[in-house]
Amino acid sequence: MNTPFGIANLWLEGDFITRFVALALLTCSIITWVILLSRFWDLRNLRKLSPQLDQFWRATSYDQGLNVFSDHAGNPYYQIAKSAATASAHHQSQATNHRELLQTLNYSEWMARSLKNSIDGVAAKLQKGLTFLGSTGATAPFIGLFGTVWGIYHALISISSSGSAQIDQVAGPIGEALIMTALGLAVAIPAVLGFNALNRANKLLVADLNRFGNDLLAYFVTGARVQSGE
Repeated sequence: MNTPFGIANLWLEGDFITRFVALALLTCSIITWVILLSRFWDLRNLRKLSPQLDQFWRATSYDQGLNVFSDHAGNPYYQIAKSAATASAHHQSQATNHRELLQTLNYSEWMARSLKNSIDGVAAKLQKGLTFLGSTGATAPFIGLFGTVWGIYHALISISSSGSAQIDQVAGPIGEALIMTALGLAVAIPAVLGFNALNRANKLLVADLNRFGNDLLAYFVTGARVQSGE
């Protein structure tokens, strides 16, 4: 049964503001789902890298351990381990040159600082897209509400100009306007839930990277990995 009311009619009968709000919500929804799908896929791939850590520590040399890691460009464990080796070599190569500020730090402090900077860099990359998700979750309901208020305003003007206020003539336009609120919530809810899930997953991953960094620091300073007591 065809009806003169609905999303299609809202678009056809709506003015510039109504269409702009609808397009804004649609754009936010598309970007939100692209971010969610890509970030969850990345986290899924990163979880597959955890078994490589055991192989890394069982290697007979540091260079051999680095070769254990796959996907060097997208592997945070490799990036941290490689940067630690580079920092160690750089400090030792400058042992007789006091022109650099790094000489004010001893070897242990230098390695701790270098590892922290490397982990912070990886953590910053993990935050990609979270700002947009948080902003979308906070603003999408209000964007939808603005579209609803604007739609109701024009619906009331149209009803008053017709000189008739019967329930069937009021319910349709008002119901159409309320669709905007529903669309705003449909965009905001996945963004908020995705933001919380990604934020928690990132915290767990960063904690794992910090443990790996502490093990690397112990290796470079003492020559042995700290045992967990298992």
